[in-house]
Amino acid sequence: MRGTSLDNFISSINKWTETVKRDFTKTFITGNGWKLFLKGLGITIQISIFAALLGVAIGLIVAVMRLSRKKNGENTVFSLIAGIYIDIIRGTPAVVQLLIMYNIVLISIQNKVMIAIITFGINSGAYVAEIIRAGIQAVDKGQTEAARSLGLPKRMAMQYVVIPQAIKNVLPALGNEFIVLLKETAIVGYVALMDLTKAGDFIVSRTYSAFMPLIGTAVIYFVIIKILTVLLGAFERRLQRSDSR
Repeated sequence: MRGTSLDNFISSINKWTETVKRDFTKTFITGNGWKLFLKGLGITIQISIFAALLGVAIGLIVAVMRLSRKKNGENTVFSLIAGIYIDIIRGTPAVVQLLIMYNIVLISIQNKVMIAIITFGINSGAYVAEIIRAGIQAVDKGQTEAARSLGLPKRMAMQYVVIPQAIKNVLPALGNEFIVLLKETAIVGYVALMDLTKAGDFIVSRTYSAFMPLIGTAVIYFVIIKILTVLLGAFERRLQRSDSR
């Protein structure tokens, strides 16, 4: 009985192994599925990088607007506008924002990649703005006072003294935001853009097998994000060593 059970177990393992090999071949080899994954990965990385750059630019501007105050301490119009922008973006799903931009706001633009970059850049900008705002507020007020005592106007003190220190402090958080952004781009399939996730979904519809395409997609995302996480960790340790000198 024990031998029969062991034989059945080994037989099941062999069958499962053969099934995995067959699914792997159908997914990545037959019909050049690996090229589809590679193309989708390229689009995902392209959207993520350019959206992140746009998000940092928007976030820096919005953060400065958010912190602007009148002489009596009240919020300025710019501060109110920045606050409304942050509330709207953070209070609505990214997929809804993408559909609104694709079907309404940017309907005249034919380049879907550009639409995705703009959408995710605007989305990321709201979160980056809060990260940078926190970084600016974390800079000791004595830095600003010292700059002003040297004759620098408030704007120049912010530009040359406060913001560079704030950016250095929030670089790890910005790296984490990029990782989150990379994963969020998986929704671009809603506008029929062939990114990494959509490539896996397309192969599922072609092979009628969901296991290998979806597992393959997850593994690719995991590897990329793991590499980014390791690089970010190394960068954080380097910053800590430079600060301790």
